Amino acid sequence: MHPALPLLLLLLSAFTHLIQLGSSHQESGTWTCDSDSDTRVAAVFNPGLVTVDGHSDDWKDVDGFEFPLRPALDPDADKEYKAGKMTVKALHDGRDVFFFLEVDGDYAYSKGDNTKCASVSLMFQVGADATYHSMGGCKEGTDSCTNKTCKGHEVDIMHFSLGNAIPGRLYGGNPIDNGDGNGGDRFGHLVDLYAWNPHCRYLDGMGPSGNDSSAQNNWKGSWWHSSLDVHSGFIQDDSPYGSDGQKGKYYFEFSRPLRTMDRLQQDAQFTIGGSSKMAVAFWYPVDGQPWHKAGHYSINCDWIPLEILSSSSKLATSATGGDSGGGVASAFALLFSVISICLSVFVAYTVARPRSIPFTPMENL
Repeated sequence: MHPALPLLLLLLSAFTHLIQLGSSHQESGTWTCDSDSDTRVAAVFNPGLVTVDGHSDDWKDVDGFEFPLRPALDPDADKEYKAGKMTVKALHDGRDVFFFLEVDGDYAYSKGDNTKCASVSLMFQVGADATYHSMGGCKEGTDSCTNKTCKGHEVDIMHFSLGNAIPGRLYGGNPIDNGDGNGGDRFGHLVDLYAWNPHCRYLDGMGPSGNDSSAQNNWKGSWWHSSLDVHSGFIQDDSPYGSDGQKGKYYFEFSRPLRTMDRLQQDAQFTIGGSSKMAVAFWYPVDGQPWHKAGHYSINCDWIPLEILSSSSKLATSATGGDSGGGVASAFALLFSVISICLSVFVAYTVARPRSIPFTPMENL
């Protein structure tokens, strides 16, 4: 063997790996999407119900929406996530919107290595021209994408990687990173980003035209796995917190204000009674293999409508939901009120009406 051959093979292997990394968001063939147009997520009005701690107890009475998980770049049913579907729940309290994600998966945790842990992301349409496919769909490259050349293609992204996040602890916006004016989270990597396409993706407040100190991370979030049985709380020294391969479910819980103080077109703004467009992605180290950025599953191959229901919508739904007992009780209460009013009027008239006393002459006394 020529003495330079091993070195040549090593360089060739490294070059091939670089090509794979550079084309991680490139797709093979023509993009096709057979989306279910009837799917949606509804956030009901239910104040004071949820504590963001990663546990599922608060959500047991909230209706969920179940989705199969398919590769984002090749949404073929044959390549669906084998462990199970994802359930998405949402509600709001008039100020904040809350999300809960539940997905089957064996416990996997490797401290400091996000790619060997589960990870999730929420994405929302901001710009009117922003597409689900290609993360906003701007055609510009990394050297030419700006808030002017890609205007209208903005998407809002929350990404949570678990490699440094303790189960049950709260992550996301914190005074240190928000003080620096960006959407980062140096403690748990629950970050607030925006993008125009997969190659033009930045933390809020940062970008190709320079940084803006007015941005902040508006998200809070936590995670848990059903195989973990220590509810008194973990600390960092307890890592890896559980045993790899334990059967169970992952729980992810998030909150964010309906409206933020964003002035850079980097946050989605939600309106009570309105509808927005959202997507959910899930990364998992299948068979113990680290995931890569484009190797994620998605709940759909297009946007999913997110409806922020008003309190009146919830009441109307309850009233028309076939609860005949409630209708009878309401009718009885109304009848009782009318009878009470009538009796009150009769008693008042009886007491107040003048009484006539017949005249009796003195001589007859």
